[in-house]
Amino acid sequence: MAEVRAFHGLRYNPMFVDDMADVICPPYDIISPEQEKALKERSPYNYIRLEYSQPTPQDNIVDNRYTRAAAILEKWIGERVMTAEKKAAIYIHDHYFSVFGKQYKRRGIIARVRLEEWDRMVIRPHEGTLAEPKRDRINLISAVRANTSPVYGLYQDTEKDINRVLEIQTGGKPTVSMNIEGERHELWVVTDESAISKVTALFDKKPVYIADGHHRYESALTYRRERLAGNPQLPSDDPVNFVMMTLVDFADPGLVVLPAHRLLGGMDARTLSNLQTKLASFFDVTTIPAKLPAAWDTLDKAFKEEGKIRLVMYGLGGTENFTILTLRDLETASKLMPYFHSDIYKKLDVSILDHIILEELMGLKTVEDPRIAFNFDRNDVVSRIKSGEFQLAFILKPMKAEVIKAISDVSDRMPRKSTYFFPKLPSGLVVYRFESEAIAKK
Repeated sequence: MAEVRAFHGLRYNPMFVDDMADVICPPYDIISPEQEKALKERSPYNYIRLEYSQPTPQDNIVDNRYTRAAAILEKWIGERVMTAEKKAAIYIHDHYFSVFGKQYKRRGIIARVRLEEWDRMVIRPHEGTLAEPKRDRINLISAVRANTSPVYGLYQDTEKDINRVLEIQTGGKPTVSMNIEGERHELWVVTDESAISKVTALFDKKPVYIADGHHRYESALTYRRERLAGNPQLPSDDPVNFVMMTLVDFADPGLVVLPAHRLLGGMDARTLSNLQTKLASFFDVTTIPAKLPAAWDTLDKAFKEEGKIRLVMYGLGGTENFTILTLRDLETASKLMPYFHSDIYKKLDVSILDHIILEELMGLKTVEDPRIAFNFDRNDVVSRIKSGEFQLAFILKPMKAEVIKAISDVSDRMPRKSTYFFPKLPSGLVVYRFESEAIAKK
């Protein structure tokens, strides 16, 4: 199944960077303009200069955001700000964090994984992608010839064989240890060939499921295809045939999957006024007082009731109550969804919300409609409705990891923004640079 290999990771040199907290950054797709400014001020070597280089009005084919990122990377390598691992390694990354007042630790293996076409079912996605973000990442890969941030992958370690190897390798002091914004990161560099061989052999029988980073994976896949088109004799071990991934066990206690609640704004009054009546044709509609936190306990109990598909609406008709929507007839609702989707897909709360309510009853285009925003914090959702920033919200229950696996196993994909794996993997801990592998082979 999945071919997992060690690689000569490019990492920050502690002679130049004594605190990694100054240089790591979030992945490109969640960096706000305010964050960008703060990160650049934190250190002249902050990784945002590679991960999220910004365009200028003067950009052209030879001088643009991608060529500038490539030039910065080469400059840092030349100055030894970043150096490649002398021996091929896998990296163990422990990420300590809290969410909604609860503490977690998530363990990941950073390695390179052979790129596989989807139909081989070795690498299994669960969400679709958009063209524009993919083109951005393809352009970056082409310019810097590296994976600047990892794809987040999942695997099953039912017998805990991989876990036992990792436990032995993390018995000593980590190579990197840092605290940043309430989170802690520890990184072990594993060059022991026996340990690496055990891990890679165990993955030979496992598929890998993409949790987050579908655009990054597909961009790497497209870039590989483009290279193969130009050179059909490209060796199978050429670095472009692999992508950097952080691999996490499905059973890891730090695997946190948050729902992507929907917030709606800019809706016309007629659409909203007709919605209550339209909902009654598909759902049993009840209300409960929106007094927090007691209301959350009631809603959580409703969400957990077996055999019921339930959504929660907030903001329609005021902010005094939550509205619970219980689907009456799944068969009727299923007929309004694209025929090619699986039964698993058609039973998802998010599928009912997107296809039946947002598309069928409200006439919205759920893929890229600017009137729809996404938020994983339901308390923040309530606040934004109360402030008048948005008009209406739909609150979803968290998606279970086994459901994500099940839909991937039948080669289906969930609606866009169905899951939010929290927290995002940081960028800048390790870089998979193609040239580093080519040099190591000589």
